[in-house]
Amino acid sequence: METALEDVKTRPPAPVHITVLRAHDLKGVKGDSPVTYVRAEFNNILLGDSPKLETTPNEPIEYNFTASFDIGGESPHSLDDMAHRPVLLTVIEILPKEKKQKEEKTSVLGQTAVDLLPLLRGECNFVVTVPLHPLHGSPLETLHPDAKPRLEVAVSVAVPLLTESQINQGNLLRVTMEAAYCVPDSWTPTGPQYNYVASLQIPSRDSTLIFSNGILKTGGESEPVPRQRRWPTSGISAPEAQHIPESFILSGAYEEEDGEMNRKEDKEFRIEAETHKKRVTWDIERRCYLDQSALISLQKRIAECRYWPVEIMRAPMSLAGKSKSGKAEKGDEDTPISFHGVAYINMVPLLYPGVKRLRGAYRVLAYQDAEVLEKTKCHHSVLRDVALQNSLMNKPTAAPPGLNSAYVKPTASRLAKDEKGAKDKEGGRRVSAVLRSSEVADTDSAGIHQTVTPNIEGQQYVDAGTYLLLELTLEKPLVPKRMAEEMALKVKELVPDRPQLGRRTAGAQKAVSDYHSQVTSITSAILDEYCQLFGQQETNVIDVDPHVLEEQKCQLNYELNCSGKYFAFKEQLKHSVVKIVREKYLKTTAFQDRDQLQAFLSELYVYLVDQMHTALNKTLFDEGEEAPPAPMTDTEQLLRFAKEAEMMEDYSLAEMYYQERLARDRQRVDHWLDYGCFKLLVGDYIKAQECFHEALVLNREHSRSLLLCGIAAAITDNNEDAEVFCEDATCVAPDSALAWTILGLFYEMQGNDIRMEMAFSEAGKLHQAALTADKAAAQSDSGISGSGKTLCGEACDNRGTEVSNRTAPTSPRGYPDSGEPSRGSRSPAEKTSRTAPKSAPSVVSKSKAESHRGVDPRDNHDPPASAGSIYMEAAKFLAQVNATQFVPRALSHDLLSPDGGPSCQYHLMCAQGHLLRKEFDAANESLQEASQVDHQNPDVWALTGHLRYLSGRKGEARQSYEHALSLVADASEMHSVYLRLGSIYLQEGEFEKAKNTYLLACKRSPTCLTWLGAGIACYRLEELQEAEDALSEANSLNNSNVEVWGYLTLVCLKSGRQLEAEQSYKYTRKLNLQDQTLMTEIQQLQEMVGFGDPSF
Repeated sequence: METALEDVKTRPPAPVHITVLRAHDLKGVKGDSPVTYVRAEFNNILLGDSPKLETTPNEPIEYNFTASFDIGGESPHSLDDMAHRPVLLTVIEILPKEKKQKEEKTSVLGQTAVDLLPLLRGECNFVVTVPLHPLHGSPLETLHPDAKPRLEVAVSVAVPLLTESQINQGNLLRVTMEAAYCVPDSWTPTGPQYNYVASLQIPSRDSTLIFSNGILKTGGESEPVPRQRRWPTSGISAPEAQHIPESFILSGAYEEEDGEMNRKEDKEFRIEAETHKKRVTWDIERRCYLDQSALISLQKRIAECRYWPVEIMRAPMSLAGKSKSGKAEKGDEDTPISFHGVAYINMVPLLYPGVKRLRGAYRVLAYQDAEVLEKTKCHHSVLRDVALQNSLMNKPTAAPPGLNSAYVKPTASRLAKDEKGAKDKEGGRRVSAVLRSSEVADTDSAGIHQTVTPNIEGQQYVDAGTYLLLELTLEKPLVPKRMAEEMALKVKELVPDRPQLGRRTAGAQKAVSDYHSQVTSITSAILDEYCQLFGQQETNVIDVDPHVLEEQKCQLNYELNCSGKYFAFKEQLKHSVVKIVREKYLKTTAFQDRDQLQAFLSELYVYLVDQMHTALNKTLFDEGEEAPPAPMTDTEQLLRFAKEAEMMEDYSLAEMYYQERLARDRQRVDHWLDYGCFKLLVGDYIKAQECFHEALVLNREHSRSLLLCGIAAAITDNNEDAEVFCEDATCVAPDSALAWTILGLFYEMQGNDIRMEMAFSEAGKLHQAALTADKAAAQSDSGISGSGKTLCGEACDNRGTEVSNRTAPTSPRGYPDSGEPSRGSRSPAEKTSRTAPKSAPSVVSKSKAESHRGVDPRDNHDPPASAGSIYMEAAKFLAQVNATQFVPRALSHDLLSPDGGPSCQYHLMCAQGHLLRKEFDAANESLQEASQVDHQNPDVWALTGHLRYLSGRKGEARQSYEHALSLVADASEMHSVYLRLGSIYLQEGEFEKAKNTYLLACKRSPTCLTWLGAGIACYRLEELQEAEDALSEANSLNNSNVEVWGYLTLVCLKSGRQLEAEQSYKYTRKLNLQDQTLMTEIQQLQEMVGFGDPSF
C-alpha cells in the first residue's frame, strides 16, 4: 500500500485555492479611504497580489482575490509544509504620490496567517475570519477598541488531499520548544548579538527540526501561563501574527512531567530557575505530518534507541556577513559553533498505550561525539551539518539555513545529492561527489571542530544547571490503549456472569415445616367438622364423660368416611410425607428388600407421629419456641482462627474455618478472596483461581479481585488472561499505585520493557502524589493542634524520640496478618496488664464483650502510602496473599530503587521468604543485616525468635521474644510471639510467666489456643477455677480440640466431679488424643481418685 506522502508525490498536482473574500475595518495612513491590496505568500514563495481597491468608510472591501499553489507531483510544497506553514496575507496601502514623486510608495497595514491544517483532516473547503494584526506604527493600532480589522478567507481543494484510510493511518506530531532555563552566566543581552538555536532530529521523516531566534531574557519573573505558541516560519513582520491561534502553552505539576527533573528535590531549583535566572525562550511549535510508514519507522526507532538528542548552540548574528566567497573552504573561516550542548530525551513514554503527550525538563550536557553515539546511535551532529552546509554552499549574503528561521534540514544523503559536482570558485577543487555521514564527521573533526574535546564552553551548561523545557504531542497515540469497556468485556468473557442461585426451598427443614402446616390445616378442618356435629363446647368444662367422648369420636369418624373428607385429608398429607422421605431420609429409589422397607416404614411412622404431636402442641397450646442461640464466633474471628491454624501448619483445620466463613455468607467478596489466598499457600492454584473468579462475579469492579485473578493466571502460565485481569485492575482503579506496580511486574515477566517502564512510572507518580497529600494533611492537622501543643511546654519535648510505626512481614512464616491492626505503642491498659494480669474470669468476660462487637469490614483500597518504594508495597501485598513466586522480583526492584535499597524492611522481607522455604542459614544472614540497619526494630527480634524456635533452639528463641516484648513498639504480628513464648514458658515450668503471656494474647486476639495455654498454666498453678474458666472459653471457640477436653478431664477429676469428668474423658477418647504424656497423666489421676473412666 502506498503511503500518503508517496501517493501525493505520484499523483498529478492538486491546486490549493486561497480566496480573500473581503476585509473589515481598515484604516490608512492618509485617511479612512485608503487604496489597498492583499499579498499572499506560502512557504516563502509569493503567490500573487490582489487588485488595488479603494476603501469605502464603514463598509467592507470586496477583494474576491484568489491565489493558488500546487501540492504533489513536482511541486516544491509538501503535506508537511501545509502542516506547519501558514499562508501569510499582508494588507498593503498605496500612499498618494507627492510632487515630483516618480514611484508610488506603500505602507504595510497588517498581516495575518491562515492555518491549512483542516485540509490534512479531510476537509475540501472551509471559510475562516482571521484578525488582521497591525505592524508597529500602523494606523490600525489607533483604531477604536470596537473596530477589529479582519479578513474573511476561503480555502478550497477540488478533492480531499488524503483519503479516509490515510487520515486514520496517519498522525500529527507537534514539537514545542519552550525555553532553556538557567543558561550560562556568560550570556548577556548586551554586547554582540547572538542567535540561539536548538535542534531535534526526527528519524522517521529523515529530517531535522531547527528552532532558532531564541530570545535571551535576564529573568526576574516567570513566564506567563498560559501563553500562545509561535509559528516556526520567518517573514512574519506583525508580532501578533506570529502566534498560532488556539494553541497555548500550559504548565502543570512538576511531578506529572516525564523529564529528568520531576522529582521533589528538583522542585525548589526549578522554581528558582524559572523565576529569577536567565533563560532563552522560543515558544515555537513545529508540526510534522507522519504517514503510516513514518509512524512505523518512528516506533521502530524509539524501540531501538530510547534517547534522542536535542542540540543547542549559540551563533553570532553576523557570521554570515563575514563569510567571503574565497574563504569558504578554510577551516578557520567556517561557521563557528559555540556553546555546543545536548540534552537526551527519553522517547519511550510515547510507546506507552494511550500516551499522546511527552513534556518535561531535560538537563543540558556538553556535546561529546562518543557519548552521543553511545546513547543515541547518531553518528554526526545536526548543527555541525547546518554549519558545514553553509560553508559548502558558499552563501556570503545569507545566514546559514536554519539559523534565522525554524528550518527542516535535509539529512547528509540529501546534502550529498545537492552538492554533487559543485566546484570551488577560487581553487577549482571539487567537493566530494557523495557526502556521507562519516565523511561529514571527518570534516567536522578535521576543520570545524578541532577544539571540541574538551568542550569547555559546553561544560558551562553543566556548571550552570541548564535544562531545556519542551513538549511533544501526538494527535493519536502510537500505541492505542484498550478502553475500560473493552477490558470489562474481555473479563466478562473469561469470568461470565452466573445467575444467582435461588435459595433451595426443598430442603429437609422445609419439608418438615410443610408437614406441620398440613397437619395444622387438617386439624382446623376436623375441629370445624366437630363443632358442626356437636356444637361449641364450653372451654371451662373440666369433667367430661369418657363414654360421651368415645361416642362422639365414632360418630365423627363415620361422618368423615362417609363424606370422603377422610380420603381428602390423606391426599393432602401425602405430598408433604413424600417430601420428608426424599429430603429428610434421602430415599429416592425403590427398596429391593422387603424387610428394609418394613423397617423404614416403622421408623417413618414413629417420626411422623412425633412431628404430628409437635404440630398439634403448637396449634392447640401456642407455646412460643425459644430462638436458636447466636453463633459463638463471627466471621472475623473465624478468619483469625484460620490464620492461627496456618501458622501452626494445621492446614486441614484452617480450611475448615475458611469453609465455615463461606457457609455463613457466600455473598461476601473477602470470604472468597481469603479462601483463594489460602489455596495459593497450599499450592492448589486451580481452586484458588476458582475462588478469585467467584469473588469477581460478585463485584466486577473490585480491584483486588482482578489483581488476584491476574496473579493466579500468571502462576498457571495463562499470560493472556493475566494481562487482561491486571490491565482491567488499572482501569477500574486508575489511582491505585499497587495495581500499576503489579502490572509492571507482570510485563517484566513477559519481557515487555517499554510497558513495564510505563506501569512503574505511573505507579511512582501516584505514590508520590499520595505521599504529598498525606504530608499536607499531616501539616494541616498539626496546624490545628498547634495551640494545644504549646501548652505542653518542655514536658512534651522530654518524652523522647517518637518511634515510627513499622510495617514488617505479615507473619513469622510469611502468612498474612491475623486481622489485628498493628499498633505503634501499647495502651496504658496493656502496660498495666503486663505487670498485674487480671484473673481469668475477668479476662474471659472482657474478651467475650470485645469479640461480640465484631470488626469493621476490611478496606478494599490501597494501604496508606509509606515512605518506602512502590516495589516494597507490592512485595508486602504479594506476601500477604501468598503469591510468593513474585516477591523476589519486587524486592529486586526495591533494592535498586532510589526510594528503597538495602533497608531493614528489605532484609526482613527476604528473611520471611527464607523462613517459608525452611532456609534457616539464609534467613539468619538476612536478619543479621536487618539488625545492623535497625537493631531496635521489634520485627527483627520477633523474626529472629521464630527462626530459633523453628530450628529447635528454644532458649535462644525465648531471649529474642522477650527482647521484642521489652521494646517500646510492638511487632507487626504479636500473636505468634505470645503463643510461642508461652509454650516455651510451659515447657520450662515457668507457669506464672506462661499465664501472663497467654492472657496478653487473649486480650489482643483471643483464640482457642490462647485460652488453652492460659488454662494449662492455671491448672499447673493449681488455680482450678480459673483453669476451668479459660478451658471452657477455649472449648466454646473450638469444641473439637482434643487437648482442651483432656485438660478439662484433669480439672474435673481434681475437682471431684465424676459425671463431668467422664463426659470430658469420653470426648478425649472420641477425638483420639495423640499426646501420650497427657493421656498417661489422665489415667494416673483416674486411678488415684477412683473414677473418671466408666470402662473399669
